[in-house]
Amino acid sequence: MAEQKRDYYEVLGVEKNADDAAIKKAYRVLAKKYHPDMNPGDAEAEKKFKEASEAYAVLSDPEKRRQYDQYGHAAFDGAGGAGGFDFSGMDFSDIFGDLFGGMFGGGRRANNGPMKGANIRTSVSITFEEACFGAEKEIELTLKDECKTCRGTGAKPGTTKETCSKCGGKGQVVFTSQSFFGTVRNVQTCPDCGGTGKIIKEKCPDCHGSGYISSRKKIQVSIPAGIDAGQSIRIRDKGEPGTNGGPRGDLLVEALVQRHPVFQRQDYNIFSTVPISYAVAALGGEILIDTIDGRVAYDVKAGTQTDTKVRLKGKGVPTLRNKDVRGDHYVTLVIETPTKLSAEAKELIRRFDEETGDSLNAVKNAGENGKKGSSEGKDKKKKGFFK
Repeated sequence: MAEQKRDYYEVLGVEKNADDAAIKKAYRVLAKKYHPDMNPGDAEAEKKFKEASEAYAVLSDPEKRRQYDQYGHAAFDGAGGAGGFDFSGMDFSDIFGDLFGGMFGGGRRANNGPMKGANIRTSVSITFEEACFGAEKEIELTLKDECKTCRGTGAKPGTTKETCSKCGGKGQVVFTSQSFFGTVRNVQTCPDCGGTGKIIKEKCPDCHGSGYISSRKKIQVSIPAGIDAGQSIRIRDKGEPGTNGGPRGDLLVEALVQRHPVFQRQDYNIFSTVPISYAVAALGGEILIDTIDGRVAYDVKAGTQTDTKVRLKGKGVPTLRNKDVRGDHYVTLVIETPTKLSAEAKELIRRFDEETGDSLNAVKNAGENGKKGSSEGKDKKKKGFFK
């Protein structure tokens, strides 16, 4: 008994009143999901791909769809081809060209209109301060300019480009091939003209047919205040030349910001750590803090603990949109322990410690108190035992 075919609309998952765009979109999803090249060795996926292809072949054709809507599958009984349906003459290149690139064709068409040139990317190294306040930099790179001899055509003066004989000026070549679901029409970029539709028989002696002359040039780059690492400056019309009279592309210069020995940046805020003496932390006093604007005085409160955070408002990085609007500078205060002390200084610290809790003898005192308590406990146990 022959296997019962599913309704074509059900196969694609669309309503019976679906338009061509909806049908094409539904098939595109199924084709990508079940294509054999995406599911090697999966017989069930191949079966579903054939089923979806058959449904699309019918519903995408106005006449076949009309016949199917009127007679159902009976309209195509006796037809040959894969799965009982004839795919001959069906053009899937637009579908598969989008899904799989050149696997099923989809080459670019000849474009003789003006086209903008490609962008060029490079980088420039700047200091932390230059990133904060901006700077002027000069970079050197190789740029292409239109060949003055042939005026960008690539052809020898006095000659012109000729229509490609292989593609007839279309920029594409079309051929058919047999696949498991029938005959497929394939479209590829013409290998002779590269999709332009034109061939240069006699090349310009100066640019050798490229239409451009390369040379080293120096470019001035204005670094804006507030730029961060990885961000780029766009310089208009300094990229690759356009084609057929199109404008040049742009030059994108990425900022490579050098690491600073003291400051760290996050967005428009700056972070740093400043050591303070024990005397300043305990008694309070003024200290000097390094900022990107220079040193500023700050009054430390008495009794300040290590890792105390200080906010210097408006001492951060200028913003890109408005250099007068700035982030903040956050400072972590860390108490610095002296490493070289005279005998007199050590004695003064011991006397100070005795007055503020005797921390130098804390372990000793705790041990003596523990032994005393332990001895009293043993005596009580002995009295209780021999009582």
